Amino acid sequence: MGGLLHTIQFVFGILGNAATLFLFLVPTLTFKTIIKNKATEQFSGIPYVMTFLNCLLSAWYGLPFITSGNILVATINGAGAAIELVYLLIFFLYTPNKQKGKILAMFVLVILAFAGAAVISVLAFHGKNRKLFCGTAATIFSIVMYGSPLSIIRLVIRTKSVEYMPFFLSFAVVISCSCWFIYAMLGMDPFIGISTGVGLGLGIVQLILYFIYCDKKVLNKTSADVPLEMGKDHCNNVKCCHDEKQSSFHNQLNHELV
Repeated sequence: MGGLLHTIQFVFGILGNAATLFLFLVPTLTFKTIIKNKATEQFSGIPYVMTFLNCLLSAWYGLPFITSGNILVATINGAGAAIELVYLLIFFLYTPNKQKGKILAMFVLVILAFAGAAVISVLAFHGKNRKLFCGTAATIFSIVMYGSPLSIIRLVIRTKSVEYMPFFLSFAVVISCSCWFIYAMLGMDPFIGISTGVGLGLGIVQLILYFIYCDKKVLNKTSADVPLEMGKDHCNNVKCCHDEKQSSFHNQLNHELV
């Protein structure tokens, strides 16, 4: 029975890796725009710095001498840290000179914070206490990362519009967090379970809001149009929703999550 549970957990870990990798790669569209325009424009580098720190802490937590059986957590977050580092290098290259110092200072602080946490965990803690220390640190920053869409949720409720909350990004968050939450429950890991449980709850809220306000927006736009025949009117509605998603996707990329 234990072998079956371990196999099921491993499968959900693989699925979680795939979904989380997709989330890490979503900002490539943003950075494609930055490279094309040779400017970071209104984008902020802070989310990428914080995600980089979260990936480092989570990857450290997944290493065998911290926790056992969490190598999939270490691999995906290690890959995420490498991806975020590339994003930060590109952002630093194209950000205005007055912002370079701020980004560089935050990056140095993140490296020092992670190095300090890693050294303390190895020298000052052992066994369960080491797992508790590293797990707590990783959980806190994971919750901060997953909680970043709260501002978008407030915006959606206030404006009754999903313009800045694309469906597929929210859907991917739900899939990723669902896989990791099940993985955590099967492995009896409260640290991964708490952070991904929070992310799953927020992702579900985003999907509910999307279906509530997307329909209303399409309906309002339809009522404002000049009545057309059914076929043409239906095409306009589909195009309206598609254009809305496309225009919003670029703006939401700066508020990512996995």
